[in-house]
Amino acid sequence: MDNNEFTLKFILETEWAVLPEAVQHQSKRCLLDALGAQIAGHQTPVGHLMTEIAIQEFNGQDATILVSGNKASASGAALANGFAGNALDIDDGYRSAQGHPGACILPVALAAGEIARSITGQNFLTALVVGYEVAIRAALIRHGTYKTYHSSGSWGAIGGAAAAGKLLGLDRQKLCHALGAAEYHAPIAPMMKCIEVPGMGKDSIGWGCMVAIMSVIMAEKGFTGIRPLFNDSADEKWVTSLGKSYEIMHLYFKPYSACRWAQPGMDGALKIMAENGLHHKDIEQITVYTFKESAALSTRYPQNTEEAQYNITFPIAAALLDGEVGPTQVLPPRLFDKDIHQMMDRIQIISQDRFQKEFPEKAESEVEITTTTRKTFSSGVMSANWDPHSTLPTDQELEDKFLWLTSPVLGRIRAKSLAAMIGDFEREENLDRMIDLCVHRNPV
Repeated sequence: MDNNEFTLKFILETEWAVLPEAVQHQSKRCLLDALGAQIAGHQTPVGHLMTEIAIQEFNGQDATILVSGNKASASGAALANGFAGNALDIDDGYRSAQGHPGACILPVALAAGEIARSITGQNFLTALVVGYEVAIRAALIRHGTYKTYHSSGSWGAIGGAAAAGKLLGLDRQKLCHALGAAEYHAPIAPMMKCIEVPGMGKDSIGWGCMVAIMSVIMAEKGFTGIRPLFNDSADEKWVTSLGKSYEIMHLYFKPYSACRWAQPGMDGALKIMAENGLHHKDIEQITVYTFKESAALSTRYPQNTEEAQYNITFPIAAALLDGEVGPTQVLPPRLFDKDIHQMMDRIQIISQDRFQKEFPEKAESEVEITTTTRKTFSSGVMSANWDPHSTLPTDQELEDKFLWLTSPVLGRIRAKSLAAMIGDFEREENLDRMIDLCVHRNPV
């Protein structure tokens, strides 16, 4: 059996009952986290813009654009929800993929689930697991085949197509064409260009989501795609481990709305402040030693939400002043705050080989803070929080994050009801209640 056949077999034959209990539980954690990021992301400028465009350019009644409740075609809803899912850069990631699988999978699965209509909670969670597993393997193959660092949409579209194809019941041949079409039409975006000059395209996730659902719809109607990339694997075990090693268990989660590469520096600075009882007014200078990709992040005063996220000094400064970095910090007016800018001026970033050797398997930094009294404190080597290499979040921490992100958008009561429902999502008979709770209705 070649790798493409092996992948198709995994997608078609994986069922809820055969998933290990830990994987079943992780699927609900992933749904909670990715959905929270997506709901909160709809309040950003790009969230509003893509909702408007989807309504205007993708007319239909097939699927729901979250929060607003507007209807669009499946491709339009996946597009708008996909852009929102990564709009705050607070969604999950997988270290070796150097990107974000969850935001690539959930919007596509939501659109497919609404088209199919008879999808149960177990069906949906199973498709999410399949999507994550396929997307991660596609990322490893994509990066193992090409030298350019590709954005998440370039491989996430393949995982999204796997999830949607499963939900819509595509047969083996049509599923193969859907995966091939998703690979061929996915945005092959050079990631570092958007890091150097941030734009709303970011990780190309929104476009990748649209490509994923379109590829499935096209294949279902007879469109033929190329041979999928799974036979191109540089390491056969990346594919043959499907169903044996569940990479969804090795995700990192993000407590901050900022590029993951900046977060070890944020945690290091906060650690020093807490351990030594310092106030931000005590700081004379901050030095962050890190890897070159982290050091390549901007240090300029951000002019928009995307620039605030693809920055290294802004989130560190905002964390020191506010104790958090979330929607409030990366949206106007806070992102223009002069006190944050003054703190940014005290931070210098230095790239060091000792951290480069560990990247991308680990993203580590070390922080030194020198006070106005000329005392210097060090954080020691820091991995980003909520990482497999540090400490993963508890269920309660993920729920707290979800409520922090969604309560201002949906209202506290609605947000708590949604979180509780996801905790038992395998018992849901369809997706209706989840979709309904994701729509803004007079938040309290």
